Amino acid sequence: MEDKNQALADFDPPKSKTSRKKNKYAIASSFLASLSSILLGYDIGVMSGAIIYIKKDLHINDVQVEILVGILNLYSLIGSAAAGRTSDWIGRRNTMVVAAVIFFVGALLMGFSTNYAFLMFGRFVAGVGVGYALVIAPVYTVEVSPESCRGFLTSFPEVFINGGILLGYVSNVAFSKLPTHLSWRFMLGIGAIPSVLLGLSVLAMPESPRWLVMKGRLHDARTVLKKTSESPEEAESRLRDIKEAAGIPEHCNDDVVQVPKRPKGNNVWKELFLSPTPSIKHIVLTGIGIHFFQQASGIDSVVLYSPTIFERAGIKSDHDRLLATVAMGCVKTLFILVATFFLDKVGRRPLLLTSFGGMTISLLLLSAGLTVIDHSNGNLRWAVALCVTMVSVYVALFSIGAGPIAWVYGSEVFPLRLRATGFSVGVTINRVTSGLISMTFLSLEKAISIEGAFFFYAGITGMAWLFFFTLMPETQGKTLEETDALFGTFFKWRSTARELKAKKMSEMNNTAQIQMATADAVAS
Repeated sequence: MEDKNQALADFDPPKSKTSRKKNKYAIASSFLASLSSILLGYDIGVMSGAIIYIKKDLHINDVQVEILVGILNLYSLIGSAAAGRTSDWIGRRNTMVVAAVIFFVGALLMGFSTNYAFLMFGRFVAGVGVGYALVIAPVYTVEVSPESCRGFLTSFPEVFINGGILLGYVSNVAFSKLPTHLSWRFMLGIGAIPSVLLGLSVLAMPESPRWLVMKGRLHDARTVLKKTSESPEEAESRLRDIKEAAGIPEHCNDDVVQVPKRPKGNNVWKELFLSPTPSIKHIVLTGIGIHFFQQASGIDSVVLYSPTIFERAGIKSDHDRLLATVAMGCVKTLFILVATFFLDKVGRRPLLLTSFGGMTISLLLLSAGLTVIDHSNGNLRWAVALCVTMVSVYVALFSIGAGPIAWVYGSEVFPLRLRATGFSVGVTINRVTSGLISMTFLSLEKAISIEGAFFFYAGITGMAWLFFFTLMPETQGKTLEETDALFGTFFKWRSTARELKAKKMSEMNNTAQIQMATADAVAS
């Protein structure tokens, strides 16, 4: 029996002695790439407080406030639209440098603005940089991540967005005591620092192995994969999958090979939208839908206008409202950190459904609390506490599901040949929706009241829950290439998943039987 067990062990893949080191290398690479997401987070967080002082200093009205706050999301569309093609042309790393340089210039322009028009121009430049960063960080991270921790690593961009928001809140409090004309300028100008850190971090990062294969640089791709995989066997397996997706024959193992001509950009758009297969239709629907519902849930209204919400809830001091936003930012960041450790253990669907279900309930309770306060003569402490608590619960629930999973899921479901363009479209939808939400909140509040606005957002999150429950397949534990097989049956995806699981179990049983038969032969 001992000889038999030994014979079976001979068929097991050798364990890498350096897997811990390689995991750390993949984590470090994803960490550095995700620094680009701080750019958006910082702008969101800092603008929530800076707008208080900008409004006082530049004497602008509510419509100008809405435009100033939300316009960066629309400006970012330019960067998002260009990022896919740019990253395919010059590489993922160099595209991050482009994002850092553009945002650096934008932050300085905002910090030195002398009037509203100058400030809007600075927002335009910074927005383009943010658009580049939003696309490239998740794409790069998913392409360097090993399958075992892809969800954990691909959630890093959302972690850094939350970290940037918290830094923006802290900056608001730190500079709130300065004279009005200086406070908001320091708040915005200091945002140049994260972009410098991003530009420097690129020096320590490897290029994406998938981009290297697309350029025919197999030796360089193999080197990166060995460093970012759990074992040499996994590195070779990932390389085979990428070569197959890129159209490179498996027997081609030269250091540099000729890559078959890829479809032109217009063919990619045709495959995505004009004549997609059922599988691509399903992928586009869920990959873009998740970005739409992430922002349509009203998260930017809560994050950007939290001082306004806390004022309506009964907190009157500017400084106290900014401190309350810092506390909310801490909660948001804490729960996104919690989510990163559960993405690969629990799965995407359970976290996303829990997130949107809980967000719906918290928004309804927030609306109820604001309604009570609005119709009361005195300051009801329990209602104030309810509103502040529900805001914190709402952002916490967003952070455990809707926040990170939009970036994880949206970047892993598209096939390699369509990934950069498909994800760019998803980010475009994300930013358009975010812009519309943030640029209409004050007007919506005046039209249907602040409690009515949050009832409206609750209805959207409820619809989102139904959408994900019926149409979203689970991608946990599957390779990027295997994921494609799950899509195409829309509402019947569960039966497809069961068939794939049964097929995989059958293959495993056949392999085990072959190993047992071989072991018996060796033992005898």
